[in-house]
Amino acid sequence: MSFLEHLEELRKRLLRSVFAVAGAFALCLTYARHILDFFLSPLQPFLHGQKPVFLELTEPFMLYMKVAFLAALFLASPFVLYQLWAFIRPGLYPRERRYAIPFIAFATVFFLAGGAFGYTIGFPIACKFLLGIAEEFTPTLRVSSLFSFESKIVLGMGLVFELPTVIYFLARLGLVSASFLWRNFKYAILIIFIVAAVITPTPDVVTQCVFAGPMILLYLIGILVAHVFGRERAAAPATEKS
Repeated sequence: MSFLEHLEELRKRLLRSVFAVAGAFALCLTYARHILDFFLSPLQPFLHGQKPVFLELTEPFMLYMKVAFLAALFLASPFVLYQLWAFIRPGLYPRERRYAIPFIAFATVFFLAGGAFGYTIGFPIACKFLLGIAEEFTPTLRVSSLFSFESKIVLGMGLVFELPTVIYFLARLGLVSASFLWRNFKYAILIIFIVAAVITPTPDVVTQCVFAGPMILLYLIGILVAHVFGRERAAAPATEKS
């Protein structure tokens, strides 16, 4: 494929992904109120029966749009990941193309697992810490601010949990190896804590470690993945045809 053909293929895959997210968005919008209740349920123990407030007339409408969009990203993730695979598939050897289903399955599972971790652990811990240091005040929590706060955690952890999948592809392309990843483990820890500091919405070390811990574990899983599946591209038979 020429450079322009690659661009055309990329445009086609992006459009299909956009249409998939748009379709999922339309579906999720009809259940936006229930989805919002689900997203805010980890916060309920800290509200003591109070309801979040809104300050602008259009705020609830825009909030439901954001809720539907976030849910649509998770709902459409398998199809979007398939489009990503379909785009890079021509650059793989025939035997490597057999990993399409495992790639989509594991990438989807890791993405959902990351979102679940942010929802069940990251968000409640952050809320507990922030509300704990303000016990002498009466909170008036704005619902749009709460959802933006949570969506950053949930979506950020979903993307972070894709680390083993990224390492898998880099290893299959011969760009990294298990030994390379292990030698640079100390630098990886530094980068992980920097990323955790960006994702973590609170400045305390405890919450940052809660986010960094899973990322370190994912990096170690990535080393194992690179050891099992990594190989040099040159080792593949030159007679294989795509």
